[in-house]
Amino acid sequence: MRIPFFEMFMTSPFEGLQEHAEKVKECAWSFQQAMECYFAAKCKTFEEFRQEVIQIESEADTIKRRIRGHIPKETMMPISNFLLFRYLREQDDVLDAMEDTLDWISYRSTTKIPPELEKDFTLLVDAVIDPIEQLTTLVAEAREYFGNYSENQRVIVKDIIHSLHEQENVADKFEDVIKKKVFNMEDDAVTIFHLVRLAETIGFIADHAQNAGDMMRAMISR
Repeated sequence: MRIPFFEMFMTSPFEGLQEHAEKVKECAWSFQQAMECYFAAKCKTFEEFRQEVIQIESEADTIKRRIRGHIPKETMMPISNFLLFRYLREQDDVLDAMEDTLDWISYRSTTKIPPELEKDFTLLVDAVIDPIEQLTTLVAEAREYFGNYSENQRVIVKDIIHSLHEQENVADKFEDVIKKKVFNMEDDAVTIFHLVRLAETIGFIADHAQNAGDMMRAMISR
């Protein structure tokens, strides 16, 4: 007989995961504002948004360390610490990828998005924001599943994971479009490298969201 997950903890580790996921979602708003600012070219608040992302990432790191340090080693868990920590790492890597993207822009702030690529980059950013926002729902629904082991609840979690995969595929397509266009531009090599790497770094955000979904799938598997 399965023991409800939450009865095994005075404080469920999923409470920490939920808090961490909310920080990821909060960071996504600042990230999106920073990217829109960058695309506008004349925006003067890009650095302010970048610092917001850095601050939120630091706050999320504190939550991450608390989760890792407050799971009693002697407690029997329905999932392994390994899977739990792998999920947390992938969710945290979503934050890191947002910060890395803005850092990459700051290294060569004089490089602007060519007009012919503005729409493609905007679509790519929008595509990676969607899975970020689903992570909070994923953790909440998984938390409920581990409280009752309902098969219907398990299906809900799996549907969200499937959606994360579909969204990552959409982001991949936008990333590929950008790369093809950039490599056919007549520009200096440094600018081409900067734009290609920028597209890849943005794409990593959706990659890690998908990976988080895969770790959750492993946790709910039977």
